[in-house]
Formats: sequence, C-alpha cells, structure tokens
Amino acid sequence: MFDINFTDLLTALALVFVFEGLMPFINPESMRKVYLLAAQMDNQTLRFLGVTSMLIGLILLYVVK
Repeated sequence: MFDINFTDLLTALALVFVFEGLMPFINPESMRKVYLLAAQMDNQTLRFLGVTSMLIGLILLYVVK
C-alpha cells in the first residue's frame, strides 16, 4: 500500500528545509513582518492555517502519486 523508502522520506524532508529557507534568504525583512503577524494571531486562527496547509499538502501528494 505505502511504497515509500527511507530515501524518499529524507528527500521530502530536505525539500521542506529548502523551501522553508527560501523566503528568509530572499527577503528577511518581509519574513520578520510575517512572523510578527503570526505572533499576533489567536491559537484558533493558527490551527486553522495549519490544518489547511496539511490538507493542501495531502491533496497535492495524492494528485502527484
């Protein structure tokens, strides 16, 4: 059912780090503003954004696979 090996998992994790590091590298001032905005959000909003991000990722993974 799940045909994933350890190399695929590490590759995916490496890509997460690459994409997470792009914006702070390209535009650190903008990232500071985003972090400050996120710090002002309530927990419910952050949880909603988190679950929405996970669902989009799962849908994308399903489409790709």
